[in-house]
Amino acid sequence: MNNKERNRLPHLTVAALVQKDQKYLIVKEWQDNQIVLNQPAGHVENNEDVLQAVIRETQEESGWLVEPIGLVGLYAFTPYKGADTYHRLCILCRPVQHISDQLDDDILSSHWLSWDEIQSFPHRSPLINACIEDSQNKPTMPLAFLSNQFLIPENR
Repeated sequence: MNNKERNRLPHLTVAALVQKDQKYLIVKEWQDNQIVLNQPAGHVENNEDVLQAVIRETQEESGWLVEPIGLVGLYAFTPYKGADTYHRLCILCRPVQHISDQLDDDILSSHWLSWDEIQSFPHRSPLINACIEDSQNKPTMPLAFLSNQFLIPENR
């Protein structure tokens, strides 16, 4: 694989599906000069497992501390022909506590919205609806399906 191909490897992202009182934790952000809805989501960073990533991203984007409790699904999304592919692990999380009003720079605000309210705004991707629908219609997988241990060799 050459360097150009290596730079085009798929992206691994996580998204938090957090529900409370029949509402979902949603963030508003800018995309292509319009405000869109998204789940708290983002890239898994080096030296971070997916559970650490979903906790971090949710806190950074919504101000909420969450506890991962299940795996909703694994999704692949290519926004347009020729674009990079994004692989998303959607993690069901329990809200623990709102801990900050300071959000990532690209996030306008976070909200608890009903399904109908979510449908009334443009979405960043179709994965938002897919994750919510799957959480309602398919069994959630235990987190034991994810290996959240990774090793860093001692000699590095």
